[in-house]
Amino acid sequence: MSSTEKTGPAMSAATTSRVPTSAWAMHRTSRSDRQDRVTVAVYAADPVLRLGVVQQLRQRPEVELLADTDAEGALVSLVVVDHVDDDVAALLHRLRHNTATRTGLVVATLGSGALQRVIECGVAAVLRRAEADQDQLLHLVLAIANGEGVLPGDLLGKLLAHVGGSQRSALDPRGLSLSTLTTREADMLRMVSEGLDTAEIARKTAYSERTVKNVLHEVITRLQLRNRAHAVGYALRNGLI
Repeated sequence: MSSTEKTGPAMSAATTSRVPTSAWAMHRTSRSDRQDRVTVAVYAADPVLRLGVVQQLRQRPEVELLADTDAEGALVSLVVVDHVDDDVAALLHRLRHNTATRTGLVVATLGSGALQRVIECGVAAVLRRAEADQDQLLHLVLAIANGEGVLPGDLLGKLLAHVGGSQRSALDPRGLSLSTLTTREADMLRMVSEGLDTAEIARKTAYSERTVKNVLHEVITRLQLRNRAHAVGYALRNGLI
């Protein structure tokens, strides 16, 4: 392990020595260029995994990879792991409490229980490592930066199956009224459940992308949910879509 990894901002009380975390900077730009780029910090226990993601993203002009000293201020934090264990969950919890960043997960294997766990840790976007080529990584980063959720279709199905087997009280502990979900909101949530992103929903509904984002944000905020995936699970469990 290098001295950078021992002293970088990713090494906090929320992690252990078994899962060291660090962010690498591989690209420098002028101040004016940075304003148009998505700042990204990459965290990984395995330096080989981290370097693979960094090498893919460093080639894209849309992205600026941050140094260790600046990682806490990244708009997007990517956590790259084989699987989710307690140490990874601790890192995700720490990132969740950092209001400056939004977190995505690049993972080799993820079961339905682990998926629910990472969503509870604030992760809104997941990509399988086997699918993490340059284009998919960039799509993930830009979606996270835009406040969108990303899940492979089969993982979304596992999440919904897991949610469907949970107690209603776990999903709706506040006894919220469901009558406030409008037809437009239900239609958009149904499209999210089918894997459509903001642009695709906008095309299908003839609304602007801004309107789609605002509608979905209103549902998530009003029902006190975490993200789009949580909203879809909530709506399906309660028979709304």
